[in-house]
Amino acid sequence: MSKSSDTDYHTLVQTLLLLVGLHSKQDYMFLTPPPKWFGPTGPISEDFPEEEDLILTRKLTETLQSYDVYESKQELQHRETVLKKLETLYKEWLQEMCDQMNVPEVVKAKVGGKVLPFGSYHLGVHSKGADIDALCVGPGFLDRKDFFTSFFEKLKAQKEVKDIRAIEETYVPVIKLTYEGIEIDLVFGRLAQKSVPEKLNLLDDKYVLGLDKRCIRSLNGYRVTEEILQHVPNVHNFRIALRVIKLWAKQRNIYSNSLGFLGGVSWAIMVARICQVYPNATPATLVIKFFKVYSTWIWPVPIQLHRVKNCLDRNIWNPNVRPQQDFSFSAESDQLVNCQVCSEARVG
Repeated sequence: MSKSSDTDYHTLVQTLLLLVGLHSKQDYMFLTPPPKWFGPTGPISEDFPEEEDLILTRKLTETLQSYDVYESKQELQHRETVLKKLETLYKEWLQEMCDQMNVPEVVKAKVGGKVLPFGSYHLGVHSKGADIDALCVGPGFLDRKDFFTSFFEKLKAQKEVKDIRAIEETYVPVIKLTYEGIEIDLVFGRLAQKSVPEKLNLLDDKYVLGLDKRCIRSLNGYRVTEEILQHVPNVHNFRIALRVIKLWAKQRNIYSNSLGFLGGVSWAIMVARICQVYPNATPATLVIKFFKVYSTWIWPVPIQLHRVKNCLDRNIWNPNVRPQQDFSFSAESDQLVNCQVCSEARVG
């Protein structure tokens, strides 16, 4: 808030106080807007970095580069091109399905379609050669089976596509393929409407209300990623710190949800929470604080990026309702750590 707008705000407050018969500062303190927090609680420290912190961060970045975790500009551009080609194919398929289903022309013209990356690529922390998770968003009149049959066959017919397979009997059904050398995991989610708008905010709960659990789970991958990015005070520092933690975990062979360890989303939310409570810290300081905080964390106290307000899936753990619920770690452990992905991104 600018100085002028801040003055206008307090002038308005004082005017309102006169109208309701309040005059003292104590009387209107409750009307003062709360401070801006990125998490469920305020910061532990808002200290700005010293010169030594900046030096350590520079050395940390050099160390990451020495491990060759960053892609070149050309490699990044290739990923963007591949995603655009996949979205073009997907939109073509949607038009073909509209023709096959005799959908009215007015509906067909506005059917839209989106392919939205999520996971480590969307977070901006993917490593060289990593796969891309992507969500295909479609209209509600499509059958999920069509995606895993008709669209699967369309993809299979493309010369750029290799090693394609559909895995439907899993927690989140997925089509796995390699497109021009890049591994892609495609999930499918329908909206409860006839078209997919060009400007689509999937964080709005109206798009998931009334959907079946498989669609909600598919949409949640993107929703979680976007929530994380919107709940850190400095995305650049978050990305560097998360890259360090990911590298550390992989070097120690503890980066794998399929083996019972934490996966990418879990580590991301844990790092994001440290960023929230140390909003002005450098990446080097964030890494130090990460180990200090979690080495003394009292588990299973949930790590939350913000308060649980409402849960769209009753089968998902809500610490406000069932704080002592038992869990089994399995290939779905990312869902455990990110199990409050109902309308917000949270951790349990």
